[in-house]
Amino acid sequence: MTRFMTLDFADGDRATLLGRVKAMACGPYGYVVTPNVDHVIKLVDGRVDEEVYRGADLMICDSRILAHLARLRGKRLSVLPGSDLTAALLEAETDLTFGVFGPDREAFDDLAARYPERRLRFVEAPMLTPGTRGWDAAVGSAAAAEWNVLLACVSFPKQELFAHALKAAGRQDGVALCVGASVDFLTGRQQRAPRLFQQLSLEWLHRLLSQPRRMFRRYLIEGPAILGWFLRLEVLRRSRP
Repeated sequence: MTRFMTLDFADGDRATLLGRVKAMACGPYGYVVTPNVDHVIKLVDGRVDEEVYRGADLMICDSRILAHLARLRGKRLSVLPGSDLTAALLEAETDLTFGVFGPDREAFDDLAARYPERRLRFVEAPMLTPGTRGWDAAVGSAAAAEWNVLLACVSFPKQELFAHALKAAGRQDGVALCVGASVDFLTGRQQRAPRLFQQLSLEWLHRLLSQPRRMFRRYLIEGPAILGWFLRLEVLRRSRP
């Protein structure tokens, strides 16, 4: 485990991280979060409840930018984007049942067509507001549904709040993966950055160019704050006696 920017990131190569997730799928209920720059900023500046995020059983770095910053402090973060984690599990695991929470029925059908040999279960995800009656009903429905792996694909931090709430609702087994737009990438509704962009840690630029209105604020206004938080939490704090 590597502690960076107040979070405890899982160590290990791709095979090791996948193995840990597979083991969770066959054990007592737990959930996995995949921090990126946007998540970290909203956690450290207090906009998101840290308790829910830190309550995860496994925290896998989703951001090469975070990994580069960690390297400046002599730390190594193992990067496995949520979309890659989702794809790897779907491609390899024939014995697990996957619940899909977040995508609409059409997207679910497209995913099922892409992976016809996998056991997929559609879990209804109405427009959710935490704490409402509809939210509680959705949590109860997902907690009772048949799955070993739940792909929780709604916006941050709702997916983390939802995964956390499943435990309180009595879910006994399986693993919930908080993996955002993973199903959108797998079904072609959103396009992953070309391999070169990924290798150069420029996936954020590809998403900005692909969806400028949606991503402008996130990447050009809010995102740069990670540098200030890095200096505050990893440089100045560590340099004090």
